Amino acid sequence: MPDMKRREFIALLGGGGLLLAAKVKRARGQQAAMPVVGLLGSETPDLFAGRLRAFRQGLGEAGYVEGRNVRVEYRWAHGQSERLPALAADLVAQRVSVMLTPGESAALAAKAATATIPIVFRIAADPVAMGLVTSLNRPGGNVTGVTGLNVEIGTKRLQVLHELVPAAKRIAVLVNPANPSVADPNIRDLEQAARKMGLEVSPLHASSEREFESAFAALSERRAQALVIGNDIFFATRAKQLAALSRRHAVPTISGYRAFAEAGNLASYGVDIPDQYRLAGVYIARILKGEKPADIPVQQPIKFDLVINLSTAKALGIDVPANLLALADEVIE
Repeated sequence: MPDMKRREFIALLGGGGLLLAAKVKRARGQQAAMPVVGLLGSETPDLFAGRLRAFRQGLGEAGYVEGRNVRVEYRWAHGQSERLPALAADLVAQRVSVMLTPGESAALAAKAATATIPIVFRIAADPVAMGLVTSLNRPGGNVTGVTGLNVEIGTKRLQVLHELVPAAKRIAVLVNPANPSVADPNIRDLEQAARKMGLEVSPLHASSEREFESAFAALSERRAQALVIGNDIFFATRAKQLAALSRRHAVPTISGYRAFAEAGNLASYGVDIPDQYRLAGVYIARILKGEKPADIPVQQPIKFDLVINLSTAKALGIDVPANLLALADEVIE
């Protein structure tokens, strides 16, 4: 090969190598630039399957698809809340772009772990009282999210139960003492509503699955004639177990989660939980696009569902008033 052609050939090879190297570098840069959402969950992924679908839907509405242009790092505590601080610290060490924290314990653990990484919560409690945000309209700091807090919900839930079981004068409420930021307002709001209705409220406690049996066994000792299951992520992910106990003890039970009525409880009245996780996904997307948590107001519930399990009502010998049937978003036959 003549010297001139040889030099041209070598130059061509060198240029191709530089071009290939540039493409590899650019591809690596694009991969490294993919934002990462750190999800800090107190339970297990199977218990959150429906909520995760709704969360991904919210991301998708803003153009983010997991695995395509956003990555999600999952950390699950498997019901062991004491593990949450270490899991939160791990996500911080991974330098995630933003964190999603379902539940009060997870939100508090994340806030304690970082003051800079944005955090989006989905909780049932008052985020101001918990110290997560400065105010609902102007959260301040690095935290915002979606709350199920609405003082009228507890009152309305008790009214629905009273209409379903008008003879019940003593109502038990099941709360999780390990989550006082939710348990205490649940009891306080129900007691206030009960006094106006001439009813009594008797608190029952359970912070582990093995305590469910003893809590339900205490119903007869307390002479409680109906039960309200408090808002708590621990209860929300165990709807089938609690509904089965309600049926076995033949106690009319209402909760704030649709899944309970679907599993066999008498009724449910509360916020649309999947929609709140969808909104959390939308909030995550807004932050990924550059908005600051301090400027995004905390979203309060705007959608409420009343679900009545007519099959359970018949089994308990309860005649559901026509006005409630007309108001119900769903009647389960």
